[in-house]
Amino acid sequence: MSVTTIDAKLLQKLFLGGASQLNSEKEHINELNVFPVPDGDTGTNMTLTILSAAREVAAAENPDLAMIGKAMSSGALRGARGNSGVILSQLFRGFTKVTNKVETIDVAVLQEACQKAVETAYKAVMKPQEGTILTVAKMVSDKVTEIYLETDDIGEVFAKAIEAGEDALAHTPDLLPVLKQAGVVDSGGAGLMAVLHGAYDVFMGKEVDLSFLEDPSKAKAASSEEGASYGYTLSCVLIPKKELSKNDEVELKSFIGNISGEIKMIPQGKECKFTLSTSDPGKVLTKILEYGEVKQVAITNVKEDGKKAAKTEEVKAETAKDAPKKEEKPVFTEAPKEFGFISVSAGDGLSEIFKGLGVDYVIEGGQTMNPSTEDILNAVDYVNAKTIFVLPNNGNIIMAANQAAAIVEGKKLVVIPTKTVPQGISAVIAFEMNKSEESNVADMTEALKAVKSGSVTYAVRDTEMDGKIIKENDIMGIGEKKILAVGQDIVDTTVELVKNLADEDSEFISVYYGAEVKESDANVLLEKLEEAFPGVEVALEYGGQPVYYYVLSVE
Repeated sequence: MSVTTIDAKLLQKLFLGGASQLNSEKEHINELNVFPVPDGDTGTNMTLTILSAAREVAAAENPDLAMIGKAMSSGALRGARGNSGVILSQLFRGFTKVTNKVETIDVAVLQEACQKAVETAYKAVMKPQEGTILTVAKMVSDKVTEIYLETDDIGEVFAKAIEAGEDALAHTPDLLPVLKQAGVVDSGGAGLMAVLHGAYDVFMGKEVDLSFLEDPSKAKAASSEEGASYGYTLSCVLIPKKELSKNDEVELKSFIGNISGEIKMIPQGKECKFTLSTSDPGKVLTKILEYGEVKQVAITNVKEDGKKAAKTEEVKAETAKDAPKKEEKPVFTEAPKEFGFISVSAGDGLSEIFKGLGVDYVIEGGQTMNPSTEDILNAVDYVNAKTIFVLPNNGNIIMAANQAAAIVEGKKLVVIPTKTVPQGISAVIAFEMNKSEESNVADMTEALKAVKSGSVTYAVRDTEMDGKIIKENDIMGIGEKKILAVGQDIVDTTVELVKNLADEDSEFISVYYGAEVKESDANVLLEKLEEAFPGVEVALEYGGQPVYYYVLSVE
């Protein structure tokens, strides 16, 4: 029996089904990060974006489409994190611009809503790039437009649109060479397809489990208990000799299910990602190998990890006793100043540097946890200024900052497009209180051009990119757009990175060492840089940033 309309109750369930599916696949989506760094966060960002809306959608009682649309749009817009999260929120915003005006959704409304979703998302991106979530969304919309006059069956349109989306996702590496080089499909596009698959499953009768809206620590604990009962978790990617048939999938799941817990088999183009808990990872791998080659194999002893986690929780509980209470929003009695600053920073040392330079409010976050549009809007309450300059200090935060600037009330936000912490520091230094907003924007933007930024961390997987063969746990020196140095020693790799950034005009090198680096080791690096670059001033400061051993700049 065909379904020809979607009412508010069904749209509510479809959205929650999509959010649930995205939440379940977020770790896999994180692993699609182009750079093999330990902070892949597209899945996390998109999940936090949709969860912000899902809680509002779930709370709606006796809704109409306008009520559901408002919850979808406003919740996602304010909760948007990262570029893919912002684009996802704009897709919802465009979609609901159409659905908010009707009582039920038929195929004609669906077609118009999909077109408006894509149009809105493309407009939100300054330089839209194909081979991303935008391409996947456009191909889905184009398929709906192609077939909606042929049938009034929403299920038929839905199924064919998803098929078109999967095909578009599989071809994203053909449009973005960096994806092909890294051997992955676009992570944002994969996130969008997770949402659509989850919604379609609900459309076909699957019940929505709303446990994903609860405290995530509870779900994590339950998952850990399941893993511990089997002993190991295993993840790997199968490169099949030939395309897996339905019979192949059934046989694999049946065999593995006898020695495993829940199995996830997630297509990645022509490949297939496996994630499961098992008592015998070797036996599972042997079976999977019958169907082709495997890569990105990761086996974890859950019981050993559980012991470490338990110890970590003890430390957290002890530390929590002395944790500061949440700040009360200030009530200002004096007149606002003309200009103020909000900066994003990861690391207590870097935060203190920004405060010392006159930044009014520092948002904790950055490369490892992108703040949301809502986080930036909340920070505005702490700055008593008419015009507030926002320093995102990360390319993946600029869109969320721009979104905050577009919806802020009562004050003006001006986003300086800083992509790195060193750029943010240079921008603040270039600011002069006695100049106009326009002059300061010009000066700060110009200051960014003189800064070459780099960072040093470790690789989380084997790969080959930027002409370099990289093995898991190798140390990588990363420039603003590419990997510039690879080695086994942190200090040596950092020196090699700086050599790639510096030239005959370089006068100043700034190095900020991270939370995992001892001061004595940082001083060894300082000595080697001074030796390698005589005549160039080298400054070393504590940054305290996680994940990255060093963040640095050459000017």
